[in-house]
Amino acid sequence: MLGIKNIASYLPQKKVSNYDKKEKFELDDDFIENKIGVKFHCVKEDDEKASDLCVKAFENLVKKTNIDKGTIDCCIVVTQNPDFNIPHTSAIVHGKLELSQECACFDISLGCSGYIYGLSNILSFMKSNGLKNGLLFTSDPYSEIIDHDDKNTDLIFGDGASVTYISENPLYVPKDFSFGTNGKAYKEILCDDKLYMNGRAVFNFTATTIPKHIQKLLVKNNLEDSDIDKYILHQGSKYIVDTIRKRLKVDESKVPFDMYEYGNTISSAVPIILEKELNSNHKRLLLSAYGIGLSWGSTILEKN
Repeated sequence: MLGIKNIASYLPQKKVSNYDKKEKFELDDDFIENKIGVKFHCVKEDDEKASDLCVKAFENLVKKTNIDKGTIDCCIVVTQNPDFNIPHTSAIVHGKLELSQECACFDISLGCSGYIYGLSNILSFMKSNGLKNGLLFTSDPYSEIIDHDDKNTDLIFGDGASVTYISENPLYVPKDFSFGTNGKAYKEILCDDKLYMNGRAVFNFTATTIPKHIQKLLVKNNLEDSDIDKYILHQGSKYIVDTIRKRLKVDESKVPFDMYEYGNTISSAVPIILEKELNSNHKRLLLSAYGIGLSWGSTILEKN
């Protein structure tokens, strides 16, 4: 049975304070702390690429669990900010980690919803091909595309990476997945040269679509709120997470918010929180992520 064995993340030590931008963007502390929920955001070094962040996440993983790199037969990187247009970043990660040449590698180009899509992809791919040990990386260094004069993006996003170890002896196993897309609204989050985001449109999308999507997934699996120990939601902003929680009528203690010190890390946001919940006694977790595309995806994890 394949599932999640362990998770590790990496956040750059360099941080930028949103309090230092109060005058520039005409902000107050309440907006920083209770609306966007980002006091500081992590920023990589200029010479670091997505693959470098992946490698550092893997270094943190091997501090937590024994991994024989020779047994890794699948390596997937979720990123929309790859090292180069060609080749795929997973091949670069493969080389830096010196993985086996019998290891399959490919990238998935998705943003905020990418971890859920990536998790479904790696499990399906490994099951279909008889693979036993996989690494799912997320790494989206948005500092490379941020417009520092745009408060809709400059105040929110931070750099980070994660790696999820998939094995036949898991702690958690996905029970079900559900996905969605509204491609007609793709321009609401767009990068031609620099990142653009229509904050109001993205909020309206998440506030209306995601609660219904989560409720539908619960009904489909004959589950109620009392059956879910924690809801791990994509950290778009504090206001978005709070709004989804309230519309689901879920107690605040069941919905972690954790990006005050590092920002919205895009595809890494969910696994960064999941890492902290992984060794708990939670029987069942619901993960939900949403954003670029516009796209969304959710899954229910059950303790093995």
